[in-house]
Amino acid sequence: MLQRILQTDRAKTTILIRLMVGAVFLSEGIQKYLFPDTRGAGRFEKIGLPSPEFLADFVGAFEANCAVLILFGFLTRLASVPLIIIMLVALYTTKLDILYKDGLWEMLHASRTDWAMLLGSLFLLIKGGGYWSVDKKLTNGA
Repeated sequence: MLQRILQTDRAKTTILIRLMVGAVFLSEGIQKYLFPDTRGAGRFEKIGLPSPEFLADFVGAFEANCAVLILFGFLTRLASVPLIIIMLVALYTTKLDILYKDGLWEMLHASRTDWAMLLGSLFLLIKGGGYWSVDKKLTNGA
């Protein structure tokens, strides 16, 4: 099972997706602690999520920790799963209202980063960490 999670291809360009996804999620996770009123619990409370203090810390920790794993390419597939869930919840809780109030084009504009992070995370789930990853080294380049 672990071998399957670590399995990756030999693509050298996957590091670009890892750097993008990892850097953005690391930044967002840290910001939930640095700016709790606008990026963390305050934002979660504003959009009506339950237990906003706990949830903001929980999500921020997952974002930051999974981002670090992805940046190193360690357990890349496994680390991408919580990030996919986070992005699906973010789209549901923050962008559906825009769709209903302002229409499709405004929602697509407002959610462009969300879609990029969701699709980048899905890519990593499918492909793994790529050539320059700890996952690759642990599987002896197989």
